[in-house]
Amino acid sequence: MNGALQWKLIAGFLLVFVAGGITGAFVGGLYARHHFLGLHRPEQIGAQMKDRLRAELNLTPEQVANISPIIDKTASQLRDIRRDTGQHVRQVIAEAHRQIAANLTDKQRQKLQQSEERHRRGLRQATPQPPPAP
Repeated sequence: MNGALQWKLIAGFLLVFVAGGITGAFVGGLYARHHFLGLHRPEQIGAQMKDRLRAELNLTPEQVANISPIIDKTASQLRDIRRDTGQHVRQVIAEAHRQIAANLTDKQRQKLQQSEERHRRGLRQATPQPPPAP
């Protein structure tokens, strides 16, 4: 085997290896986004609970009908807890920022305010919005 052919083979193997790594990272990222962000959709938690229990416990349609109100109530309570907790977290952070701002220069306060606004915009874009009412 001559030197040129050997380098072509090495380059080909490296290219395949790198392409596989990039593909794996891309597919892994899509899976992680779907898996982890899908768990944080409060509007779907009731349906997810029902599906998981139906599959794991082999529930009959009658059993599913009997436990559906319980799951719906639980999902509603969890949504309320999530909403209340989110409000409390926002209040705590806002108070911390007010206290921090008292120790900053005007220019630093302006940067802190800009940082808060970027964070709020990012949260709005990342948070799934409910579909419009018919």
